[in-house]
Amino acid sequence: MRASVEEAGALLARTDSAGRRRRRSSSPVRTASPRPGSLRRHSSSFREDVGHAASETYLVSRLTFTLLQYLGLGYRWMAQLLSLTIYAILLMPGFLQVGYYYFFSSQVRRSVVYGDQPRNRLDLYIPEDNSRPCPVMAFVTGGAWIIGYKAWGALLGRRLAERGIIVACIDYRNFPQGTIGDMVHDASQGISFVCNNIASYGGDPNQIYLMGQSAGAHIAACALMEQAVKESGGHPVSWSVTQIKAYFGLSGGQTFVDVLQQAGAQARLLLYEGKTHTDIFLQDPLRGGRDPLVEDVLSIIHADDAIARQKIALAPTPKRLVYEWQLKLARQISPF
Repeated sequence: MRASVEEAGALLARTDSAGRRRRRSSSPVRTASPRPGSLRRHSSSFREDVGHAASETYLVSRLTFTLLQYLGLGYRWMAQLLSLTIYAILLMPGFLQVGYYYFFSSQVRRSVVYGDQPRNRLDLYIPEDNSRPCPVMAFVTGGAWIIGYKAWGALLGRRLAERGIIVACIDYRNFPQGTIGDMVHDASQGISFVCNNIASYGGDPNQIYLMGQSAGAHIAACALMEQAVKESGGHPVSWSVTQIKAYFGLSGGQTFVDVLQQAGAQARLLLYEGKTHTDIFLQDPLRGGRDPLVEDVLSIIHADDAIARQKIALAPTPKRLVYEWQLKLARQISPF
């Protein structure tokens, strides 16, 4: 689902209580002897990576227990726990490969601070070829508003970065850490950071897109709409809806598209036949090859960039991370 954010902003401006409107418009590498202290710095860096991995593992474990508490007690809890465990085991080979990429790839900048709250962090996935400014995707992950986490976007971030797009996966407070309003505020702060700082990471500030999945789609849309209301009321803002070229809402925007279209906004609904709630950003990237979501996103972002389209056409096909039988079985027992 893609909507013109300028028209979404106009929609909110018309419904504002004050009725005010405003338009805004490979070269060989020479081996050298290590300098004094370099081994110590390397060891320190490794310890930092291990410590960071430990803290991330603790957070993921805590989010898992939160999910299990949410699922309830008794037979239903045990059935969901069993399904979740088998689901994770089946896809573990893929998860381990993605985890290694996430923690050790030089193309990933983890936990970049964008605000004052402990969860105000984002991960950046940087393309290997950033010889010229790259398009940018700000991504808000899902998680039923209780287990959202930036690392859930690692698969999609990797796939898009391989195709020349910088991806910023924005973390945010979950319930009961914060309310929906807090989540929207965090996401808005993350978007503001991207808009104002992405150029220093090789991103093109004139090509910024916004995407959310499931609960993240709701939070991202709310952040976009809230920003439009602020702008229409003349309030000071740190980023503008006009800086977002398009919004993509995954897994749950059918109704939203209808409302936008009724209001005259440019919005399009894409239904992927036979896909589940998580297929398009989890199982499909694990399958390898060219998946429909990534191809559709690329067709929009690179619509006016012939050079980028040519590079994508010549790029190697993403490899499979798990076998097809694992994906099929995981899909049958998925608790999501």
